[in-house]
This record gives sequence, structure tokens and C-alpha cells, in this order.
Amino acid sequence: MTGAPTRPRGTTAVPVLLGVLALAAALLAAIAPASRLVPLCVAAGGLAAAAALDRTGARLPGRRGLPWRFMALGAVLLAGGQVLAAAGGPVEPGALLALAGVPVPVVAVALLLPRRRRGLGSRVALDGAVLTVAVVLAGSLMLADVLAAVDGLPRGLVAAYPLLGAVLCGVGVVAVTAVAPPRRRAAGWVLAACTAMAAAATADLLAAAGAAPTGLPAVLWLAVLAATVAGAAADPPRPPAVGRDVAVPLRGVVVATGLAHAALLLVVLHALAGRPPAPHEAGAAALLVVLSAWRAALWAADNRRVTRRLQRTESYFRALLHSGDAVTVVLDDGGRVGWVSGPVEDQLGWTEPDLAARALEALLHPDDRGLVRRVRAAVAAGAPVPGLPAAVRLRSRSGHWRDLEVSGAARAGRGDGVVLHLRDVSDRRSTQRELERLAFTDFLTGLPNRARFMAALEEAVLRPDPGCLLLVDLDGFKAVNDVAGHDAGDRLLATVADQLRSAAREDDVVARLGGDEFALLVPADREEAAGLAERLVLVLDQAHRPAAPDGSRQPGPVFAVSGSVGLAEILPGDDPTEAVRRADLALRTAKAAGKNCMRTSGEALDRAVSRRARLAQDLPGAIEEGRLGLAFQPVVGVHERRVLGVEALVRWEHPVLGAVPADELVSLAEDDGLVVALERWVLGAATAAMAPLLAAGQDLQLGVNVSVRHLQAGCLVADVAHALAASGMPPHRLMLEITESALMGGDDRTDGDIAALRELGCVLSLDDFGKGYSTLARLARVPVDVLKMDRAFVAHIEDDPRTRALVAGVVDLGRTLGMDVVAEGVETAGQLAALRALDCRFLQGWLLARPVPAEELPALLDGFDATLLDPAVPGGAAPGPEVRPIHEDPTVHLVGRGG
Repeated sequence: MTGAPTRPRGTTAVPVLLGVLALAAALLAAIAPASRLVPLCVAAGGLAAAAALDRTGARLPGRRGLPWRFMALGAVLLAGGQVLAAAGGPVEPGALLALAGVPVPVVAVALLLPRRRRGLGSRVALDGAVLTVAVVLAGSLMLADVLAAVDGLPRGLVAAYPLLGAVLCGVGVVAVTAVAPPRRRAAGWVLAACTAMAAAATADLLAAAGAAPTGLPAVLWLAVLAATVAGAAADPPRPPAVGRDVAVPLRGVVVATGLAHAALLLVVLHALAGRPPAPHEAGAAALLVVLSAWRAALWAADNRRVTRRLQRTESYFRALLHSGDAVTVVLDDGGRVGWVSGPVEDQLGWTEPDLAARALEALLHPDDRGLVRRVRAAVAAGAPVPGLPAAVRLRSRSGHWRDLEVSGAARAGRGDGVVLHLRDVSDRRSTQRELERLAFTDFLTGLPNRARFMAALEEAVLRPDPGCLLLVDLDGFKAVNDVAGHDAGDRLLATVADQLRSAAREDDVVARLGGDEFALLVPADREEAAGLAERLVLVLDQAHRPAAPDGSRQPGPVFAVSGSVGLAEILPGDDPTEAVRRADLALRTAKAAGKNCMRTSGEALDRAVSRRARLAQDLPGAIEEGRLGLAFQPVVGVHERRVLGVEALVRWEHPVLGAVPADELVSLAEDDGLVVALERWVLGAATAAMAPLLAAGQDLQLGVNVSVRHLQAGCLVADVAHALAASGMPPHRLMLEITESALMGGDDRTDGDIAALRELGCVLSLDDFGKGYSTLARLARVPVDVLKMDRAFVAHIEDDPRTRALVAGVVDLGRTLGMDVVAEGVETAGQLAALRALDCRFLQGWLLARPVPAEELPALLDGFDATLLDPAVPGGAAPGPEVRPIHEDPTVHLVGRGG
């Protein structure tokens, strides 16, 4: 696996070899105690261990490999001493050579220690000194008789064995205590090696006195080598990260103090047994007492220093908590308050003593207690806490509910307790609720608005029995607005809202969606909702005489106001938008049925499906047989004061269903894959009708709409070329009106077709500009000559200064880019005057001329009344014939606008 530490080669083989050698030495010593093969086994093990330690030292970088290379030197010295012993040479040189390897662990431990311990070095050294003196004292008391019986070695050498063993034990404790945590395992093996080395030295003396088996020292020396090799293998190859915090060496204190007390207790026991301590033993005991007292004083100083640091840190922590506006609460394992800090009474309405040992959940609103349980469970599991920050309601001591925000949570120490950060947000939540109320309430009627109603509808579809949806639209409302004024219309809407609120039931949701359109969400079945819809039709059917602005009723016109209702049943799991669409379809059906009635979505849907099926069946034949028609609507030049061009509009008079609106016809053709055939017919028929007029000397431009589907089909260039060739019409007289989506988001092939049309000589127009997703950077590069503003700009140019400014910007933009700007949908004299004031040069709309068939087009061109372009006469009506705006066309219904 990647990232796993690599074990050095031979770390397993060498300990196994040492184990085999130890077993062989024990067997040989048992068979022949004076056999020279026993020290040779130890010598072989020393050489093998030295090789392994040297390899480990070479593997570790820099200074980190030096301890093990020194250990390898000690193993070589041990092997040399054992070789001398096996050769039968003098005893002293071999023993001295072996003992020369004893100081090696001291140097190795010194190299294991980090270079800087920040003041802990004296304490670690003191622990080692206490341990060394204690071991020397205990060894002197326990091995006095054994050491006196040893012959053949100098007395200094005999005394050096237990002394060096004690030093080794102290060195091992220092290693474990002072090294960095990543190297502590290696230091543990060093301690084991030092302990085994002290035991081996003592075993040599015991074996010389006949108090121990002769093979025991060999086994212990091989154990020393094995522990050393294991320590080298445990040393990590990467240097440990040195932390900034200083830890008190507790291990050394415990071990040193325990051994010191044990040694002193041993002195007392020997004295009680009638063996008074020797002078050197008494001196060692006194030194041990002094060192232990010194260590205890340092330990007390360390505790005092740590205590002051903790107190200072706690004071900082408390100051930090009290300086903020949040309250910190610590809960124990049972969810009870164990500690609080911060402005508790100001934020929570409780004092700290009142909250002590009280279950926090008991103070929360029942609906909010689950949040605290989820937070505690997540913190206990060590998982991210979901849903924070979150608001809960907490009961204060006075009994009032406060809104609190739980901003964070964490584990409290090592248990299952939890730390919570709470903040009183009652004022903010109150303001937020008021803003939400304003955002979801209709300011005129006080009813929920569209956003609130859609949210209630989304909640309703999740219930097993959602109910029904009613859409209510007023009939005759526009006449009240136009004649009596908007104030009268607003009062009428407020009255209707009160009527709907009174007629609805307690569980019904009544909302105003916009304009004169209302909606009701009824949690009832279809029959009950239909009964309510019929009652609404009766309630809304009444004559309305608007009051004067001062509230008095003066003689004036009486308006017949009624309501049309569309009903749709909501299905469980339904799409709210789809439910509204079905209800709107039912409302349109009620309007088409004569208004002042109720229709259900089932009836409307059946009629719509039947109508579409019939149109889809008859459309291919109508295109193929030429049973479609064309109407031409003029485009007038303000400066030229004449008709400059016409736009070809497709018409279909179905023999059974009557006139089919152009939008419905084009949408049906696109859905059924007939739009290419339809526009191919329009191109041919329009150019054929226009060619004679051009031949007669008329200076006209023919505009033909092009669908995105036709452009994407890849045959538009060929169809246009064929129509021009068949009719003989000059290409520059043909203007192709292409929507924004085709010109702005086309691919390479589409851009190539557009370039081919321009090379052919056709004029390109950007149709319905402002309705799509135009970007100014892209507009500067599209190959168009004409911008046709969408009629939505012109519709509000009289009463909306922002729309007027937007239209002015479009006119200036077209002038800057060298494009002609045509304003569509000019229906009133006010719109005409506003466009003239903005110097929009080209106009199109019912105020100037209606679409006419091809045969009536010459008369319209010759008889065009240029005075229609003149400003309105002050105090009189605008010149020109009375034109019925498109939104009053009985074949078109716009929910919320038409009556």
C-alpha cells in the first residue's frame, strides 16, 4: 500500500537467527558448561546484529541513523569480547572489551533525544539519576553476598557490573521519557535492551559465583541484541513533527519514584533484619532521599506552573465568551446543563443558577426538541452536524417564548457531552416574519399572493388527498378600469376579495394571482369543489357602480361584472405547475363558453384534445392542397409617410373549427414536423403575391417569418432560392424575419446558412427583439439589417417611464449599429405619439392598418391615409378609424387582462 512504512530488509531474519543462537547456546551450556561454542554463538549473533543495525543506520537520513550505528559498534565490541572468551585468553581483556560496549547505549540514547526539550532536560536527567541510584542501592543490598564470592576478577571490575547495570536502566528510562512520541516505540526497545544488558552483566557475576546457569548470560546477551535490532526496525524513517507544547514527563516520575521508595524500603527491611547498611549504602540512601526531594520540588513547581497557565487560559476563555453576544451551554451525557457562559439572562431569560442541572430539552418547544436530539447524536457519532445554524423556541423564566439560533455544536471533552452556542434572535425573527408576510401577501386585497399560493399548492400535492384548484377571472373588469379609472378597479378587486373570502370555507386558501385573477385551494372532492365554484359564479354576478373618489355615489355608468371559474382536480404527487395549467385550460373553456360560468378541467381537456387531434389530422392536407391563406400587414415609414413594406401572416380558416390562431397553427406544425412544409408554402405564396405589385412599380419590402426548426433543417436556403426563382421576385425585396434564439445561439451550420442567405441578396431581420436572450456583444456581430421590437415594449410605453426609456435605448442602439428599428403592436394614438417622440421611424400595428388579403393590398397601398401619423388634435380624439385592440379580440383570451 502507498504510504505504509517500509520495513528494512533483514528485520525479521536477524531476530529469528538470534533466537536460534540463544536456543543453541542454552543447549550447549546445559550439555557442556565449559564449551567454547557458547561465546561463539553470542559472537555470531553480535556480528549479525551489527550488520543489521548498520543497514538501518544507513537507511535513516542524517543524524537519525547515528544511534543505531553506535549500537552496531557496541554489538561488535560484544562479539570481540566473546571471541576472546572462546579462544581461552585472559579473562580480564575479554570482560573489559565486553564492558566497553556498555556505554554505547548512553551515547545512542543521547542521539535519540530531540535537540531542544524547552526546559525538560533537567527533569528527565534527574529521573534517570534517581533511578540509577535506586538500582545501585538495591543491587548492593541484594547482591552483596554474591559479589563477595566472585573470584578471578578484580574487585573494581566486579563492582562495575551492577553499577553499569544501574546506569543502563536509568538511560533506558530517560529514552522512553524524553524522546518524541513517534520514536517512543523504538525507545521502548532500547529500554528493554538496557534492562537485558544489566541483567546479562549481573548474570555473568552470578554465573562466576556459581549462583546462575552458565548459559544464562549468553541468552541474555542475545536478547540484548534482539531488542536492539527490534528498536532499530521500529524507528520511523521520517523525522517526527516537533510540537510546541511541553508535556510533563509523567512516566519517568512514576518509575523513578517507585524504585526510589522500593530501594529505601529495602534499606529499612535490612536494618530491621539486623544488617545495618554499609557506609556506601547509607550514602546512596541519603543521596536518593535528596534527589527524590529535589524531584518532588520540581514536580510541585511544574504543577504550579501548569496550574497558573490553566488559570490564565481559563480567564482568557471566560473573557472571550463574555465579550460576545452568544451564550455557550455545555450539556452533560444526559442533556442537562452543566455549565453556561456569556450574557445568559439577557439572551435566554434565565440566570445561571436557574439553568444548572436542568434538562435543556424541557425548556424547548415540543416541535424543536428533535433538533437538540439530532445534534447530540451527530456529535456523539463524530459526524457533521446537519441543519446548523437553526432556530429553536425556548421558554424563558417569565413564560414567554424566545427565538434562539443554534449556531454551532461540538463535543465537550472526551465524554458524550455537547457544547452549544445559542443566540437570541427574537427581534430578527419577528422582522423576518413580517417581511415574509409582506412578501407573500397581496398589498391591495390582503390575500395571499401568487408565491404564497404556489407554496401552499406544493404542500397540498404531498398530502394523500390534495383537493381541487379553482381559478377565478372577472368578466368586465377592464371596462371598469378604462372608464371609471384604476382607483375604481382597485376598489372592485378589494370587494371581490371580500366576497371570495366570505364564500370560501375555513380551510380553503384564497389568493390573488395578479390583475383580476384569483385562485382557491379547496381541500375537498370534485363534487364539493364544483358546488363552491357554482356559488362563486352566483356571488360575483352583479351590477357594479363605482363610487366617487370621495366615497359618495354619484350618477354614473353601471358595469356588469361577473366571474368565470375553472376547476381542476389535484392528484397526489402532482406537479403544481401542471395543476395550474389544467385549471387555466378549464378557465379558458369557461370564457369561450360565454363567460359567467364554471367549467372543469375534464371538459376543457376533452375539448382541447379533440380540437388538437382534428387540427393535426387536417393540417397536412391543408398545406398540400393550398387551403391556407395569407394576410399582409403594412409597415409604415414615419418620415416617408407611406407604406414601405408588408409582413406575410399565415391564416387557416378550418371548415369546422373556424379560424385557427397563428400561434396555435405554428406550434402544431412544429410539434408534428410540418413547419418546413408550412413555411415552404408561405414563401412560395407570399413571393407569388408580391411579384405583380413590384412589377407594377410598388416600392415594397416583403417580410416572411422563419421558424428555428426550418433553419435547423438545413433546407431554408434552397427553399428561399426556389421561391424567388419561381416568382421572379428580386432577392433584395425579401426580408426574412428570424427569431433571436436562432441568430444568437446558432451553430456553425446555421451561421453558414445565414451567410448564404445574405450572399443571395436577402435582407435579414431580428424578430421579436427583447423577447429572447440577446446579448449586446453578440448583437454587434450578427448579420441583420432590421430590429423588430417585441410588442411587449410598445404595450406599456404610454404609462411606464422605464419601458419608454428602454424603447429609446433600443432605437438609439439600432441607429448606432446601422440597423432599422420597427415597432410592432402600435394600437393607440398614445403609443404612436410616444414612438414619434423617440424618433422610431418604422411602425406596424392595427392603428395604422390591419392585415388584409393579397387582393385588397393594392387598394390599401393606394388609399393609405398619411394623416394617421399626425399628432392627436388637442381636446379631440386621435385621428384615424376606431381600432379594436388585439386584447379585445373575442378569439384571444389573456388571463388577468381580458374580460
